[in-house]
Amino acid sequence: MKSLFLGILLIIVLGIGGFVYRNAVEHSSQPQACPLDALMCPDGTSVGRSGPACVFPVCPPPNVAFPDIGITFAVPAGFNLVETSDEASFAMYESIDASSTKKANIVMRRYAIDASSTPLATIQQTAIGGASGLPVSATEYSSVRLGERFFTVVPIERFEGVVDIAYYYARSGSKDVLRFDAIDTGADWTNPKLNVTALPAQVALRKLLTTLQGG
Repeated sequence: MKSLFLGILLIIVLGIGGFVYRNAVEHSSQPQACPLDALMCPDGTSVGRSGPACVFPVCPPPNVAFPDIGITFAVPAGFNLVETSDEASFAMYESIDASSTKKANIVMRRYAIDASSTPLATIQQTAIGGASGLPVSATEYSSVRLGERFFTVVPIERFEGVVDIAYYYARSGSKDVLRFDAIDTGADWTNPKLNVTALPAQVALRKLLTTLQGG
């Protein structure tokens, strides 16, 4: 009888000890060490993993992320988010020169590609001249590499002080085309020697597109 009692007591002690050990392992008070890899943000800064799940935090401003579209980028200095101008737009940024009437806007749009269509056809259907209201001729299209991506460049408007140049990006395997417009208001649009790429919105958008990630 005494041996049986000791046996039962031993089983109980071992059971309690096992429970205490398991609880200590699963709920250790020691801080968890996260991997030391880092996420490079669009603006060139980096963030490390943190928290109980060791996930990367969101990159801080001027970095901006659009998870539903799958892109991130760094907003140029001096540009602020404003209300979008049409249904296709998903973001719009503006910079105003307080000492003059000049204004620079960056407008971002997203166009779905129809099942029976192509990225080029989508570009041709949406590249409508601001003054004429007609599709811009494909002979006016050009291409430029910014960062690691190639963009189709289309002059949308150059009329009454407004210069609007669109940069289209057809993502590989995607069902949409992204369009980024650099719109300068108050530009010397009649000057045949005007260096369009030196206009404020142009400079800012090209810099932004070199930071583009995703897609």
